[in-house]
Amino acid sequence: MWAVLGLMMLDFIVGLFKSLVTKSFSPKMVLDYLKDILYYVFPLVFILNIMAIDPTGWILLIFYYIGGLAVIWNYISGIITKWRA
Repeated sequence: MWAVLGLMMLDFIVGLFKSLVTKSFSPKMVLDYLKDILYYVFPLVFILNIMAIDPTGWILLIFYYIGGLAVIWNYISGIITKWRA
């Protein structure tokens, strides 16, 4: 979770820096991060909270790590794309 939130903040800082340099700042950028919290972070927190009802103890843990790795990969590729553009 810390990696997801850290990469989310790094992506925001890189995007903010690029938008300030190119003078193309818009409120849509901030709204996109709020949407990302709702679509990416909230499901991970939900899976963390329902792990107590998993009878095996590892099924939801696997989903949590797969989802976390997918979000991390999404932000790393987004940071690389923003940095090169």
